Amino acid sequence: MNRPVRVLVAKVGLDGHDRGAKVIATALRDAGMEVIYTGLRQTPEMVVNAALQEDVDAIGVSILSGAHMTVFPKIIELMKAKSMNDVLLTGGGIIPEDDMTALQQMGVGRLFPPGTTTADITGYITDWVKAHRNF
Repeated sequence: MNRPVRVLVAKVGLDGHDRGAKVIATALRDAGMEVIYTGLRQTPEMVVNAALQEDVDAIGVSILSGAHMTVFPKIIELMKAKSMNDVLLTGGGIIPEDDMTALQQMGVGRLFPPGTTTADITGYITDWVKAHRNF
């Protein structure tokens, strides 16, 4: 790789619990990735614009609010509108299996439930970026 993988970690909506997002951001950084953490209460538009501005390889959304079936489709729509077809959208949180499947069919990458190891998450992002981003 010519440069580290760049990942934007985001919390969208009114979900105020960001401990998990911070743990993931730290794990990604410790794995050698460049991490941009947007902080709490972001809109899908803010997340996509920040990802575009920061030229990230992946966007990771942490969601515990139950709004995943609204948030992820909106982010996918905005990414497509901005031709961000080679940027991974992934995430995790409290997301039922059926919803994970539906979101993946829409174009969202792998989604991680609570208890997933940070090694699984960093490995997935690294492997995806290597396969899709000319590294």
